[in-house]
Amino acid sequence: MKKVLKNVSFVFLLLKMCIIFGQETSAQKRIIIDVGHGGKDSGAIGVNDIQEKDVVLGIANAILRLNNELEKPLNIYLTRYSDTLISLSDRTKLAKILKADLFVSLHCNHSDNPDARGVEVYASKKQGKYSRQSVFIGFQIEKALCKTIGYESRGVKFGDFQVIRETVNYCPSLLLELSFLSNRDEGSYISDALNIQFIASTILLSIQN
Repeated sequence: MKKVLKNVSFVFLLLKMCIIFGQETSAQKRIIIDVGHGGKDSGAIGVNDIQEKDVVLGIANAILRLNNELEKPLNIYLTRYSDTLISLSDRTKLAKILKADLFVSLHCNHSDNPDARGVEVYASKKQGKYSRQSVFIGFQIEKALCKTIGYESRGVKFGDFQVIRETVNYCPSLLLELSFLSNRDEGSYISDALNIQFIASTILLSIQN
């Protein structure tokens, strides 16, 4: 049986509540959103020829817009703001230079199996100063995406991706695989502008605390 992904109304209500009541924090977090791929590197290509680089840039820009509506917005920086290719080492250098409190790399999945679906989160396989916090935050984000959107959980895993391997000693760092572009249901869902807003608001809410 197909799992139905949810629409946008619930999490927007939660986000508005955060705006109305505010969140008391002693200092706003400095967050690096690493926007995967870009330029000549399209990343995964899914149903209807959607490209991973475009999907994750849309989500990252939506996170920025929603964050700017908050009473106390976080300090969020993107590793790219347009369709450009940024080296992996430059992405990690940004986190170190800005002394980030959190590094989150946005990606989408692909599989030869068209039925593969769900969201998965990666923490660095290499142990570092912030390994434990990375896993904890990873579970928070994955739980939020599964609960509010209806994604199938594929768990928090450990990987040797350069962007998280080189940042785990500086701040909690994660890589998110935000659905399978090769799955017709998920590829169509994540191509919709309103659903991109929904995903972005879920991620933003889950990294605020």
